[in-house]
Amino acid sequence: MSRFPVVRPRRLRRTPALRRLVAETHLVPAQLVLPMFVKEGATAPVPIGSMPGQVQHSRDSLRRAVSDAAAAGIGGVMLFGVPAERDATGSAACRPEGILNVALADAAAEAGDALVVMGDLCLDEFTDHGHCGVLDTRPGRTGDVDNDATLEHYRAMAVAQAEAGAHLLGLSGMMDGQTAAVREALDAAGHDHVALLAYAAKYASAFYGPFREAVDSQLTGDRRAYQLDPANRREGLREAVLDVEEGADVVMVKPAGSYLDVLADVAATSEVPVWAYQVSGEYAMIEAAAAQGWLDRRRTVAESVLAIRRAGADAILTYWAIELAGWLREEI
Repeated sequence: MSRFPVVRPRRLRRTPALRRLVAETHLVPAQLVLPMFVKEGATAPVPIGSMPGQVQHSRDSLRRAVSDAAAAGIGGVMLFGVPAERDATGSAACRPEGILNVALADAAAEAGDALVVMGDLCLDEFTDHGHCGVLDTRPGRTGDVDNDATLEHYRAMAVAQAEAGAHLLGLSGMMDGQTAAVREALDAAGHDHVALLAYAAKYASAFYGPFREAVDSQLTGDRRAYQLDPANRREGLREAVLDVEEGADVVMVKPAGSYLDVLADVAATSEVPVWAYQVSGEYAMIEAAAAQGWLDRRRTVAESVLAIRRAGADAILTYWAIELAGWLREEI
């Protein structure tokens, strides 16, 4: 007979209070960011068919939703614009009267310092071809995204968003050198206080499908020439390191659920906060399965977000942010 007592880990799982006390991972509302869409010309919220419960907001409904987000105690909102007109260069993204810039001003005025107002800095919502940058017109390169020409548009877009009142800009286009270019432009325009979130490890994922409905994307084809190959793990970490060197205040892994290994790698080495985006396809799958009664919706949502936090995310963009914040408060 052993002189040592039998170790029984189950003792610490017996009651809810014990489980809370020894939990290794904690999630609070302030770690959640709500992505939101605002549609130019909308007079009422427009439901998004592939994302049940989500809408393209009007300016009025956006203001109300931002107020609700602040009251819920979440960390911030990330805004995406849905313009009425598009062109080859996404010029509406840089106009002060463009839908994303007026929405940022509305949100900043509504929220004050209660939460962080963030703008998506990418051209894909604004171009008539749906790519994240301007297209190359040089012989033999026609149709490719022109990296360096795109950076000039990002510079202008960044200044426009900063002047609209954004606290943080989400650089999601995956152009080489985008973080350094935007940081330089902001500093030169006197906006050195505006923070940068680099979508450092953004993969060419199939899970973005519902998002393209949400922003009325004009894309045909794909973005594999500039987003990361889903086969590559080390490349995600390398991209994050480069963005930190270029001046990123925060780095992002996107999508979250299928790339928890990449998220853990980045979180283990990053000198800046690491966020993750639980994308539209992740949201849609759980909502669809829950609607069929195949999954317990609340438990599945909570578990999916907790897993992202457990893998190392300091904050999480999720379409369930406000609802999840309410559940978390109930548990306290």
